[in-house]
Amino acid sequence: MKLLNCAIMLLLSCCAAFAQEGYAVVNISACNVRLEPKFTAGMDSQAILGTPVHVLGINEDNNWPHIQTPDGSGGWVHYAAVTLMNKEDYEAWNAAPKIIVTALSGVVLDRPRKNAGTVSDIVAGNRLIDLGSEGSYYKVGFPDGRKGYISKKLASREASWRKNLPQSPEAILESAKSMLGFPYIWAGMSTKGMDCSGYVRTVLFMHDIIIPRDASPQSKVGERIFGMENLKPGDLVFFGNLSGDRSKVGHVGFYLGNMRFIHCLGLVKIGSFSPDDPLYDEVTTGRFLYGGRILDYIDKDPKINTSLSNPFYFPTY
Repeated sequence: MKLLNCAIMLLLSCCAAFAQEGYAVVNISACNVRLEPKFTAGMDSQAILGTPVHVLGINEDNNWPHIQTPDGSGGWVHYAAVTLMNKEDYEAWNAAPKIIVTALSGVVLDRPRKNAGTVSDIVAGNRLIDLGSEGSYYKVGFPDGRKGYISKKLASREASWRKNLPQSPEAILESAKSMLGFPYIWAGMSTKGMDCSGYVRTVLFMHDIIIPRDASPQSKVGERIFGMENLKPGDLVFFGNLSGDRSKVGHVGFYLGNMRFIHCLGLVKIGSFSPDDPLYDEVTTGRFLYGGRILDYIDKDPKINTSLSNPFYFPTY
């Protein structure tokens, strides 16, 4: 027990030392970001495996780093969910070739075969270091040094992924519809479960598009579109609060075209603005405020970027 306690104290002291460097990378498939440094605190967001983050500080017990994510949001995460790094290791992680998880979910195995043991679960958008391949599997590395194997059916090499990456409205809406029926989870931002803005953020990140985390900040980027008749497929659609001041943005989804939209409210589902449509959603339609066009503004609006231009992925010091 004494040796165990010493090991824990050493680990925590290392956490504190590395946290002063200001860098970390998320180490699990979906890391819960909390409002306070404790497990019982409310969840404010999530960050997914392979995401580079900045460490703003650490709590007095040295076990809850306070982080900021590439979209500008942040909060407290348990030290086991991230790998704290110095500047050199952080830069090396960002520069290393990656395997990108393209499937909605899956597992990393400890051997390149179907009946192997599990190293970790994975979700869409996770990033791991490319260590080569064996047969029908990629060999991958985690931020904390773990290694494993991902079926090539679940992921792609970053260079190939970028070459074939579609950012068209049609491709993005296909990804949005691939999650129909997925559950609403407050502050969720992964295919394990999402809130409304987390759903939008997750879908776009599958196409390497990074926008702000929450609905209200999302409504302030790109171009604002007034009038349902001016909406185009792929635009965001913003809605007022369900209670309180309905003029303030409280909900978001994607416009599908033909007066239909897709959003996460209870679960991911399709609704319609048209009373003549069997999918007519009177309550949500009554809260409609305006649309947001973002796809025309990638890397033109400073808050709409990609992992090639976001400074967390390619920092400029």
